[in-house]
Amino acid sequence: MNAGENTHQVKRPEIPTRLLVHALVREDGTVDAAELYAVAGILGMSDQQVRLCIKRLVAEGQFTHEGRGRRAQLRAVADSTGSIVPDADHLRHAYRQDLGIAPWDGTWHLFAFAIPESLRTARDALRGTLLYLGAAAVQGGLYVSANAIEDLVEAEARRLGVLDAVKFLTSTDLRMGGTGDPRDLAAAMWPLAEIAGRHERLAAFAESCLSELRNGKVEAGAERLTMAVELAAEFTRAMEPDPLLPPDLLPRPWPGSRARSLAQQCWAELRETAGDQDRDKPLPRLFRLYDAALSPADER
Repeated sequence: MNAGENTHQVKRPEIPTRLLVHALVREDGTVDAAELYAVAGILGMSDQQVRLCIKRLVAEGQFTHEGRGRRAQLRAVADSTGSIVPDADHLRHAYRQDLGIAPWDGTWHLFAFAIPESLRTARDALRGTLLYLGAAAVQGGLYVSANAIEDLVEAEARRLGVLDAVKFLTSTDLRMGGTGDPRDLAAAMWPLAEIAGRHERLAAFAESCLSELRNGKVEAGAERLTMAVELAAEFTRAMEPDPLLPPDLLPRPWPGSRARSLAQQCWAELRETAGDQDRDKPLPRLFRLYDAALSPADER
């Protein structure tokens, strides 16, 4: 595999240098500089680019640095690997939907609030949480979700000190103007074409990675790590903005299920094709986190 040939002309995900450093943190909190520079080279990053990034991360207090050049070792001050790993509960629900064991009961979950300008920071944070959890704005101060996220919203509102300003409602008869069909409502409130496009890109990339792995075109060591980082980044880009609407509300066919299945297969291949060289080295924490996140729902 090389930077220009990989994935049969499928567009490779862009990996920021900072994200790469975090992705290569091992279970003991260290990053091997030789491994970092090797993966960065495959991704088309220059040594100078990596050095500057390390310098900034150390200056920010996120890492400490021992040694020089490729013999150096970084040590993470705090775990930030989560920036490239999707939320486990979010992913668990996605796979339950894919298996048909999380059917929608037809209930819309609504959240209304009127928080004064004096509490603007808390208001913006609550809005951000609702959007992160997959809710959509119906109008100013009113959000709706197809999933039961009340406990999460309540916990965040309590943390922000605005719980008394939030109203929680449910409805099985939501209408917007003359639109009342649930699938039409979903199409009007969520950017489904954009979300589908992200999943289609993930599916294409994972499928190409699978072909590379199964045809023995990915060598152990830095090449395998590079593919793992790219797959993790592409998977996160597809999953984080996905509101995980029930299949009843989505166009058919919906690419999300296929994309997640291909990513799961690809991750399993990355594990199975590890060479002796890799088994002798500690793996990045990323591998354990994705093993847990992508394990079948019935194993949890």
